[in-house]
Amino acid sequence: MREYLLHLMHDNQAMPSTVLVNRAALRFVYVCTLKQKWFDEEIPHPKRRHTLPGTLTADEVTRMLDGTHNLKHWTILATFYATALRISELRQLKVDDIDSKRMVVHVRRGKGGIPRDIALSPALLEHLRIYFRQFRPKDWLFPSPEKIGSMLEERSLRYVCRQAAKRVGIKRRVHPHLFRHACATHMLDAGADLRTIQVMLGHADIRTTARYLHVSIQRLQAVRSPFDALQLKSIHKPEEPKPQS
Repeated sequence: MREYLLHLMHDNQAMPSTVLVNRAALRFVYVCTLKQKWFDEEIPHPKRRHTLPGTLTADEVTRMLDGTHNLKHWTILATFYATALRISELRQLKVDDIDSKRMVVHVRRGKGGIPRDIALSPALLEHLRIYFRQFRPKDWLFPSPEKIGSMLEERSLRYVCRQAAKRVGIKRRVHPHLFRHACATHMLDAGADLRTIQVMLGHADIRTTARYLHVSIQRLQAVRSPFDALQLKSIHKPEEPKPQS
């Protein structure tokens, strides 16, 4: 088992997260299927590399929305950005989950199967009403056009995001999760506290939410360096050497 995991890391150049998934699968086979003891000492956990979440600027989000003329696609992009929903959560939205009286969006099954309510943007509600009047969805908010009675496929949602970016000349890969990161980062820039953002995103651990502090430029710029408080004597600009004749 150890040789196989080392093969994944060294020969296949697998990411630590991929190795951890394989390790967990092997442990399941040993412990649950074969009823054997597992050997943590011989097969330690690989260290996970911490990366900053990618995001979109407000200008990029605006450009993608302005460049999207298909109403259904526009509403999908706007809902991703306004609610910070995961792709699986947006797929499973039903018409009844948009509660205009309480001004909340009900997420029936978040990560870990945990439901939650998040605030419904008044601007998004107005656009959802326009979308509803044209498409009249009956069950799923964004139903599949090919499979009657089914929700939209994940690949279709990824395609909508990818094409929206391509139309306005955004070269990097744009996927639904970037809208989630953008929403969280821009809320933080606007003054929202981490706990509020944690609840909205459905993070179990606030340390996951705290990663957005590292990508919030406005927060970084607002922090005053201790160097600024030093009372330093002025220094003279050193004289430039005189040119030799």
